[in-house]
Amino acid sequence: MDAFDVVATSLDGVRRTSAGDLARWQCRGRLVARQLDATHVVVRVPFDVRDALLHQHPDVFSVPSRFAKHMMVVVDIAAAEDGAVEQAVESAWRLQTEPDADPGG
Repeated sequence: MDAFDVVATSLDGVRRTSAGDLARWQCRGRLVARQLDATHVVVRVPFDVRDALLHQHPDVFSVPSRFAKHMMVVVDIAAAEDGAVEQAVESAWRLQTEPDADPGG
């Protein structure tokens, strides 16, 4: 989880907070990612990015049914490939920093 934290917090405006034992990464109060458990993080990405990540890195990314209708993808940190995780986090950051980004993020 430390490597994920380094990637996420290296982006301008991204801050880590905690809810109990689980971390959340936000930019301007908008969700970028949140920890699900010790080895999984859900990242908020556009659907097209999610589809590409699932296709290119099926061992790293998944979409459980509870996230199917949402712009989210789950990262298996244990299987993570640095470049793929960086791509997902940067996409989430861009999504949340766009001028017309949904403040409900």
